[in-house]
Amino acid sequence: MAGREFGCHLGLPRALSGLPLSPLVPGYGALAAAQHAAGLRHLGEVLGAGTGGLRVLDGLFVPAGTHGRRRVDAPLLEGLARSADAAVAPLAARLAELHRADPQAPRRIVLYQLINLLQERPEGDRGSAVREAGVHPDEAAGLLAAARLRPRLDRPQRDAAESLADALAQARLHRLRTLLDRLPASGADPALAAVRDGTAERLRAVRDALREGRRAEERGDREAAGAAYLRALRTACDDRRALGGLVRLHGRRPALGAELRADHIELTWKDDRETPGEWRLLRLYRDGRGKPAVRGVPGSATAAGPVRDTGAEPGGTVRYAALPLRDGVVDGPPLVSRRLLVAPEVEHPVLTDGPARIDGSWRRPDAAAEVTVEHTGPDGGTAHLTARADGFTATGLPPGDHVFRIVCHYRTSDGRTVPSPGLRTTATVHPWPEPVRTLTARPVEGGAVRFAWTGAQGAEVRLVTWPGGAPEPGTELRTDALPPPLDWPGPAGAPCPPPGTYTEVAAVAVRGARALAGPVVGVEAVRPVPGISAHRLPDGRARIVLDWPEDVPHLVVGWTPVGSTGGGERTVTAHAYRRGGLHLPVGPGAVRVRAAPVPRVPGAVVVVPDAAEALVPADAAVSYQLVRPPRRLLGRNRRTLLRVTLSAPHGLAEVPEFVCVARGGTLRPRDAADGTTVLRIPGPELARHGSLERELPAAPCPPPYTLRGFLLGEHAASVRLEEPSLTSLVVR
Repeated sequence: MAGREFGCHLGLPRALSGLPLSPLVPGYGALAAAQHAAGLRHLGEVLGAGTGGLRVLDGLFVPAGTHGRRRVDAPLLEGLARSADAAVAPLAARLAELHRADPQAPRRIVLYQLINLLQERPEGDRGSAVREAGVHPDEAAGLLAAARLRPRLDRPQRDAAESLADALAQARLHRLRTLLDRLPASGADPALAAVRDGTAERLRAVRDALREGRRAEERGDREAAGAAYLRALRTACDDRRALGGLVRLHGRRPALGAELRADHIELTWKDDRETPGEWRLLRLYRDGRGKPAVRGVPGSATAAGPVRDTGAEPGGTVRYAALPLRDGVVDGPPLVSRRLLVAPEVEHPVLTDGPARIDGSWRRPDAAAEVTVEHTGPDGGTAHLTARADGFTATGLPPGDHVFRIVCHYRTSDGRTVPSPGLRTTATVHPWPEPVRTLTARPVEGGAVRFAWTGAQGAEVRLVTWPGGAPEPGTELRTDALPPPLDWPGPAGAPCPPPGTYTEVAAVAVRGARALAGPVVGVEAVRPVPGISAHRLPDGRARIVLDWPEDVPHLVVGWTPVGSTGGGERTVTAHAYRRGGLHLPVGPGAVRVRAAPVPRVPGAVVVVPDAAEALVPADAAVSYQLVRPPRRLLGRNRRTLLRVTLSAPHGLAEVPEFVCVARGGTLRPRDAADGTTVLRIPGPELARHGSLERELPAAPCPPPYTLRGFLLGEHAASVRLEEPSLTSLVVR
């Protein structure tokens, strides 16, 4: 009936009592976030009351039938959770859960949200806001009066009001008292007043327990003191005095492992309870003003560690306490860690020695502002080195042991710089060899190569070939990592590289276990030419015959005059040689002809094993012709002479024998045995006279017959035979 229901505006302030200043439900923040994600202005819209059907002042009701109404209870909310859409169903399920725990919770939440909505609007717009919110018209005036009467909460007060239930559920009484102090102290909300009274009473119990614990501690009764402090902490889990007392009592023998890492602190412990449960992990430290502070470690309310804490401030000192929980309540004394300075050292420090030098490297913690290095030499002298973020280089060091102290420095929030304890490490400077300055290679006879170098005084010089490419000269190496020495056959001073190979030979200076990479020289050993011969041609040319080596595309053929300068060379391809042979303009004098493959690598030292060579003698020719004397009277005493002439402008040491052969008919004799020998002139005689005429026998065979001359002997191929025409050699 209008005007008689609870909450109607009757003109008296006391007609609107019990207006909620807080929803007083745990997890309200998550519930409100899900509501806003679903696009709802208030949680009453979950109930589906429709336009103008929701009643909130005298209980929470939705329309039922034409004129009836139904109280919102657990079955109604559970039905909505099953039938509503995906966005609203979880909200209805949560409201049903809250209703089972406290039947007044859904109405309290909705009324709290509606009053806040109205107070956010100007007073003249609140009437339309009530209609938009779907409130029944009979309760519109009462709800508007409630919005005027209940104190308006600002944002910090709302945050406090909505966090109360969580602090109460977690037994964080000091946090709860702080939140209550932010809210209006009027008694308009009986539920909130009950929370105030209960909190004050429990805090008095905490104070009494703390007083009892201190007295027991003063008289040395550690067991009684621990029980009193534990009772206080169970009542108010955020009581720092109770926690501090327990840490004092149980921190003498740390049972909570705390290890400092580069970017976190790793905590480990064991759960020795008969039935393992959850734990609450707390970080104990001092804030920027030097006051004791406690902070929960995120993600620590789990089973026994390990747990990583990444929130400790670098440069500060921390201690940890692990509280055993049972049903959310402290279940026993805490496990306490040792005190730990949050100043990690560098990670993975590596010291490497070089010639009168030590190189240091490490991984610096991200939070470190800088790293300093203190060096102590073998003589005990100490000096500070210039360090990089990732290492340092110390030069000019004498041989011996050198000690380095590496310290990280951290800047705290109050502007202080805190050093780490420091990491001490030792490295030894060893004697190193002098480097090889230069390396040269020179081909010598027999397809060998001779190496020479400078530098490396007092060190072993090892010639090696590096697989995959040689390091830069001066690179510092370890002897056991060197490739095997050069294994070419032949004497050590003049090894023979395998024909058909190109090798980069490197010199390495070795002294004990340490070595320095040296320069590199490329050596190409070309394949030998198996054989070469040369034959004189007219006009100062020579025909060259080669045994072409396998897999060689080009040969270079050169010629040099014997006893003089000059000559030349020509590059010949395998295809061109096989197609047209090779003719060289060697001139009339004696020349030496050499052939070798063309090197494939520019700039390499070329080694030619047993280069093929042929001697082309000076140009020399033997010519012959029939000399017919004039006819005499009556045709008697007619003789046939053969004139043989040697032409050798450059001289000829050995002259072959000349032989003339006659064969019946008009066909030439094929060789010196193909016919009858009619004339022989020894080589020395021909060389002595130069030109001779000899009479031929009158009738060596029946006419007609054909004459032909041949050169015989060891040097026959060195002299060219110039023959007259066939018709001039036919005798009839």
